[in-house]
Amino acid sequence: MSTDTGHSGIVYWRRSLWNGAHCEPLLVTLRPDSLHVRDRSLSTVLQVDPHAVSARLSRLGTLVLKADGRRYALAGRGASLSPAPSAEQQRASEHAGSGSRGPAASGGVVDQLLNGGAAARMRDWYARLIAAGARAS
Repeated sequence: MSTDTGHSGIVYWRRSLWNGAHCEPLLVTLRPDSLHVRDRSLSTVLQVDPHAVSARLSRLGTLVLKADGRRYALAGRGASLSPAPSAEQQRASEHAGSGSRGPAASGGVVDQLLNGGAAARMRDWYARLIAAGARAS
């Protein structure tokens, strides 16, 4: 996969495992030299070189990133109580485009039916991060 053009999309940050209202949408943009994560108001949550990130994918499809001494649990979709992506995030995502398609991770039937393909989306993000230089942990 080439990250020459980068990739952008909306994922959900699970700030709490138990409270769905604490699962917030993030705009994530991956470029060859930068991983940029922004919240609903487009404020920067994280901006680092992908080489400074460690990534792990859980069995249930949560992408766990560690960077700058912090841990970020990212999911492909939010809980029913989670806020929707902001209009600003939607516009920024459309403006950034999805970049190179690359080999998208395929989701199984259970993931598609019960989870809307969220685990497959996070496998795709994991593969893109590793290809950009993140460390697998």
